[in-house]
Amino acid sequence: MKLLVTGGAGFIGSAVVRRAIAQGHSVVNLDALTYAACLDNVAEVAENPAYTFEHANICDRAALDRIFAQHKPDAVMHLAAESHVDRSIDGPGTFIETNITGTFCLLEAARSYWQTQGKPDGFRFHHISTDEVFGSLGSTGKFTEDTPYDPRSPYSASKAASDHLVRAWGETYGLPVLLTNCSNNYGPYHFPEKLVPVVILRALAGEKIPVYGKGENVRDWLFVEDHADALLTVLQKGAVGRSYNIGGENEARNIDLVKMICAILDEKRPKDTPYAAQISFVADRPGHDLRYAIDPSRMVKELGWHPSVTLSQGLEKTVQWYLDNEAWWRALQSRKGVGQRLGVNA
Repeated sequence: MKLLVTGGAGFIGSAVVRRAIAQGHSVVNLDALTYAACLDNVAEVAENPAYTFEHANICDRAALDRIFAQHKPDAVMHLAAESHVDRSIDGPGTFIETNITGTFCLLEAARSYWQTQGKPDGFRFHHISTDEVFGSLGSTGKFTEDTPYDPRSPYSASKAASDHLVRAWGETYGLPVLLTNCSNNYGPYHFPEKLVPVVILRALAGEKIPVYGKGENVRDWLFVEDHADALLTVLQKGAVGRSYNIGGENEARNIDLVKMICAILDEKRPKDTPYAAQISFVADRPGHDLRYAIDPSRMVKELGWHPSVTLSQGLEKTVQWYLDNEAWWRALQSRKGVGQRLGVNA
């Protein structure tokens, strides 16, 4: 297929681009190249004739219309989004603009193109979202596709709104849509403001490793390359109008995750004192959800997909990647907000 991937220079988007090319698809990567994007993420496919880059913003309807008309994609994989909760607390407007208005513009451009092409049966609009739209769990239970929405942050609220728009365009206009909601991703090319890279890079720098609250918040961790595989599986096998929850089946408290990373670094880059001695508990994030956990049964039963990487395996791969790719993360550390405590303006 020819895929139009939005946000393909970001963390998850670039993993999708790389895997799609490896599977024999052609890809048009549409990215606005905001602070969290990096074209080095797709350098390995940049010279591939099946790859094309379009520097554009999903809020620019004229640019979207041109790109659809020029490239004539068979499917859209919509990953472009503002995604850092802490940044959404400090500046929610950007999240509303990109995640809601941007999704609206993309849906309208896709609908217009789909109708102009005679509503081809094989066309798909695949919207990639997050488990954070479901809110916070207690100590038991898991999110299913039928869990009511209950977003708690400006980020998750904006993603919930975009999910609703996609479903509405499917019901009202017949646009063949697919939706996925994933758990926390980690892995290579993760922008260095999120928890896993923050822990790795702070540890290597000999600095304090910040852990919000008491570190008791629980997340289900999904290796990014497993996620990319799942997304392409949904695109090719998923039922139109259906949503699918994608989880890693790897729940861990934040403090336990941090200690796992420290233990891996103790083995790979040993020093006089254990890295865990650098852990420092800091004031919690406003509105910090206690626990996320995904029930991936629909992915398993209907599409035959399940994660292939355990948390310990994925963290080992991730730590090694950061040790081997210092030039990549060094170049990003000067970007605005990186290395600073954000999300305290609530």
